[in-house]
Parts: sequence; structure tokens; C-alpha cells
Amino acid sequence: MEQKTKINAEDGKQDLVISREFDLPLDLLFRAYVDPEIVAQWMGTKVVKLDSTNHGSYKFETSDATGNVVFQANGVIHQCIPNQKITRTFEMENAPFEVQLEFLSFEKLTNDTSKLDIHIIYKSVAIRNQMMKIGFAPGLNMAHNRLQEIVSKLK
Repeated sequence: MEQKTKINAEDGKQDLVISREFDLPLDLLFRAYVDPEIVAQWMGTKVVKLDSTNHGSYKFETSDATGNVVFQANGVIHQCIPNQKITRTFEMENAPFEVQLEFLSFEKLTNDTSKLDIHIIYKSVAIRNQMMKIGFAPGLNMAHNRLQEIVSKLK
């Protein structure tokens, strides 16, 4: 199956450039990143906090069947311009990865389609490469497929 989420990881660089087109109007694609209920559905995680404003923050956590927290992530939202962009940090708690900086850009293609570009900067090339080895690309593609499926029902 084709990976619709395209990830460009140039050798020797500490960043990723990600692009995905969605069959969603721009406002719905943006909402999928700022509405806690929608985020929880497509990410498959509990949204503990999501303050999608300038200088806001967020926290996500995922638990196993017995209630043990197995994943936690948090970050600061530096800038949030509705239907245009989100600049934020992302940090996995209790993981060997340091905080990363993310620039998300949202673009209207037609009335029914839109595009998401994400530029992620890691502290080092080694950390970026480690992220790619743990299945980041297929995991993000699967998450974006769920986003498309879930948010399409909101049209």
C-alpha cells in the first residue's frame, strides 16, 4: 500500500520534511490538530491537555489494558494561527529522545482538499535517524490515514 504521507529525510541533516494531502476542507484538517476530542480519536491516545493558543501547551498519554501509562508526550505551543500554522515542541516522557521543534503548515488546495506540511528539527542527526528506525514513518502514515477516515465523517 502506498504511503500517502511523504517523509523526506536527507542524509546528514537533523530534520524531517513531511507532506500529506487530505480529502478534507482546510478548516477540518486544522480542527483535527486542535480539537481534543478529534485528536484523541485519530491519535488513539488520551488528551490530558490541549490548549491550542499562542503560548499554550498539551499533554497526551496512552495506557495499556490494565491502566498502566505506557506513553506520555507533552509540548509547548509557541504559535497557533487558525487554518494556517502551528509551531510547537514535542517531547516523549521517559524516552531517550530529546525535545524536538515542529512547524506545521496548513494549506487549502480546493474547497474539499488541503495539505499539511510538517518540518521537524531534532537536536542531532543521530536522534533523527533513531526516530526513523523505530517506525516513525509508517506510524505517522497510519495515524494520518485514521485522521482522514475519522474527520471525513465530520463533513
